Amino acid sequence: MGWLRRRAADPTTPTKLDREANRDDLAQLEAFVTSRSGVEFYLEPETTATDTTVVAIAHDGEWIRRRTGSPRAAGKIAQRYAVPLYEAARTGYPERMRAWNRAHPERHAR
Repeated sequence: MGWLRRRAADPTTPTKLDREANRDDLAQLEAFVTSRSGVEFYLEPETTATDTTVVAIAHDGEWIRRRTGSPRAAGKIAQRYAVPLYEAARTGYPERMRAWNRAHPERHAR
């Protein structure tokens, strides 16, 4: 049956299931940094499903994830606001983020 066979992917066509970063994403990261204390950035690499992202985590564990488009763009924001920038794949996420998620289950209710 032909409909069960997978179609061969065209290697010249990039697979993007998500949108790219825009100015609003960067503005939201900057607003988070300027309105909270002790913010750290955790860089997440681009995948076939999403653009490069940064998780910004405040001192109390509150966090947001926004697209940045590239590690360089994330680095520029981090440098401008003197925010530490870590690679999430190397360091993992801090415990305070998980504690904040447990204390705010409504944020992840779908």
